[in-house]
Amino acid sequence: QLQFVESGGGAAQRGGALRLSCVVSGAISDYLRIGWFRQAPGKDREGVACISTSDGSANYLNAVKGRFTATRDNAKNTIYLQMSSLELDDAAVYYCTPNCAPTGGGQGTQVTVSS
Repeated sequence: QLQFVESGGGAAQRGGALRLSCVVSGAISDYLRIGWFRQAPGKDREGVACISTSDGSANYLNAVKGRFTATRDNAKNTIYLQMSSLELDDAAVYYCTPNCAPTGGGQGTQVTVSS
């Protein structure tokens, strides 16, 4: 059974940066796409980015366009989410999910942003 393990979260100041990682226990190429989602307290999980494992092209939530970049390293079976110019609203638990589905993924990694 494939597992997704997210890491890299932590505390950052507004305007700061973090890089999240998602290691897949199998081959990420087993999936056409892998997604990054986030969930803040009291809110629904929302899609942040969806990346193609074949060519690395990605789509983004409008609110993060120009600030977040999703990349993949197929040799390391790892998906990354580089987050910059962090805003208070970016604080959430971040998950990576197979096929950019809103469910599934790992335990998530917490991102907090302070002013």
